[in-house]
Amino acid sequence: MVAAVPSHALMSRAAGEKSQGFDFPVIDFHAHVEPPLTIARALELAKERGVKIGVPEHGGRNQVLYDDTTLKQFIARLAPYPVYKGMQAEGLDWPRCFSKEAVAQLDFMLSDALTFPEKDGRLVRLWTPEAKIEDKQDFMDRYVAFNVRVISDEPIDIFANPTFLPEALVPEYDALWTKQRMTKVIEAAARHHVAVEINSRYNIPSLAFLKMAKDAGVKFSFGTNNHDESLGKLDYSLRMAKELGLTRKDMFMPAPPDRKPILWRKIPA
Repeated sequence: MVAAVPSHALMSRAAGEKSQGFDFPVIDFHAHVEPPLTIARALELAKERGVKIGVPEHGGRNQVLYDDTTLKQFIARLAPYPVYKGMQAEGLDWPRCFSKEAVAQLDFMLSDALTFPEKDGRLVRLWTPEAKIEDKQDFMDRYVAFNVRVISDEPIDIFANPTFLPEALVPEYDALWTKQRMTKVIEAAARHHVAVEINSRYNIPSLAFLKMAKDAGVKFSFGTNNHDESLGKLDYSLRMAKELGLTRKDMFMPAPPDRKPILWRKIPA
């Protein structure tokens, strides 16, 4: 029988660690473990790549985790393993699916703005071909506003996939993500103490965004957002960390159980 690994013990151990030339442990907080990938294989890959992992499961209405029972089962399933346990929130109303006490048992909460509400009420998955942009500037203004809303309204620790764009807009990334638009997202993250993910799947955000975020005092996390065995491949995250000169004080680490955002953030009705 595998002994359970208490989250506080894992965090305490990580607090004194250094990794890959940094003065902080390198952690992929966005490491999905989905069939056929097993938790045992995920841990093998993490060890090979010299990283620790945080495992988020999708949570909210009509998701894998949708109430306290499914959430507690997920936590118990991962308890024997040396991983951080998290949820990837889906939908702005996810806090109403769970009790605050149950969510506070997780190590971290992350969310993103990739499921985007269109003007007609449809929810469009921006990473799929269904994302068809007719007016780029109008889309960006609405998209930035939604980014800010996710950060401001959801009691999360990490804003994932920041500055993601639908495939058709990627060539215009630097033109569309103006300083003014970046500033709005960064100010929201700083105001609500939400860490920004440096994502190694999409190689985002840009160095310009990250420099602005660092200057604003925003903390950072690393993530692959993998759906295969690429978890822990943090090349872009590590390269940006070196460019920025990130140190322990710049990095996100899970809050103690009594200081989770779900417990102190005001949640809109």
